[in-house]
Amino acid sequence: MARFSVLDLVTVPSGTSPSQALADATAYAQRAEALGYHRYWVAEHHGMAGVASSAPAVVLAQIGASTTSIRIGAGGVMLPNHAPLVIAEQFGTLEALHPGRVDLGLGRAPGTDAATARALGRYDADSFPEQVVELASYFTGTSQVLATPARGLLPELWLLGSSTYSAQLAGHLGLPFSFAYHFAPELLDAALEAYRSRFTPSALLEAPKVMVAVSVLCAQSTEEAQFLARPSHAAMLSLRQGRPTQLEAPEVVAARAWSEAEASQVAAMAATQLIGDQTLVAQGIEQLLERTSADELLVSTRCYAPSDRLASLELVAQLERFSERSVPV
Repeated sequence: MARFSVLDLVTVPSGTSPSQALADATAYAQRAEALGYHRYWVAEHHGMAGVASSAPAVVLAQIGASTTSIRIGAGGVMLPNHAPLVIAEQFGTLEALHPGRVDLGLGRAPGTDAATARALGRYDADSFPEQVVELASYFTGTSQVLATPARGLLPELWLLGSSTYSAQLAGHLGLPFSFAYHFAPELLDAALEAYRSRFTPSALLEAPKVMVAVSVLCAQSTEEAQFLARPSHAAMLSLRQGRPTQLEAPEVVAARAWSEAEASQVAAMAATQLIGDQTLVAQGIEQLLERTSADELLVSTRCYAPSDRLASLELVAQLERFSERSVPV
C-alpha cells in the first residue's frame, strides 16, 4: 500500500512574515504526524519573498525538535549550490539529533533565478553525479576526509527530478527516486520508466523505490477547493512571467480577470492537480497510483490561509486509500 507524505514550501502569504510562516510550518508538521503522514519535507528555494525554506537543515532542526515520529527531510537540497561536505555535516547533525528519522533528497536545479544562483557562488550542475558520490562517501566513511557529525550517520538518501536525467542517475546509483509531477507532469511516465529500467541494486536499496510529488487541495466542495487554489495558480503564473510574488488572498485574486492566455495556462496547471472535494481527490489519487505504481505520494498543498491547508491535510487523511497505507516504520 502506498504511503502519504507532505511537501511544504513554507509559504509566506501576503501580509504575513517568515517568522509566522515558520511557526505555521511547525504546526503543520505536528498535525501531519498526528494524522499518520509518513514524512515531512521542505524544499530549498532562494530569492522568493513568498517562500521561507531557503535553509532546509535549519527548518528541519526545529521541526524535528517539535515532533517525535514523523520522518523529516529535504525535498530537496539543491546540491550544486553547496559543498557536499557542508551538506553531509548538516544532515549528519540532524541524524545525530533525530536518529532514524532524517531524509536527504538531492536536486540538481539551483532552486532560484540566474542572478541569485550567481550570488550563491557555487552552482555547477555538470558535476552533480560526482557531488552525489562525494556526499555519500562522507556518511559511509569511504572519504579520506572525516565529516563529523556525518560518518556513520547516514540519512535516507533520495534523488529528486523533473526529467529523465536524475531518474537515470538514481537508477544507476541504486537510490530511491522522487519525481516532481507537481511542476513537470508531462515527463512523469518517461522518468519512471527510465528509473525502473536502469535500476541497479546497491548497498542502500535492493529494488526500485518511487515517490511522486503531486499538488493536492481538498475542501468540503469542489467549488471551494477551486476558489482556494486561485492564489497558488496566480503565483505560478507570476513566477513563469519572471515576477515571483507572495500568495494573495483568494478574494483578491478572484476579483482580477485573467487574459485568455493566462486562463489557458491555469487550466493546464489544474488538469494535473488534485483539486476538489474528497470524492474527486480520491479518484485522482487512485488514478495516479494506478498509473505510476508509486510506493509513496508526496502531497504539496499551497493556499493562502494555514487553516485551509490544515483542513485539506485532514480531509486527505480521511480517505480510504490513506487508511489502507502500510504502518510507518
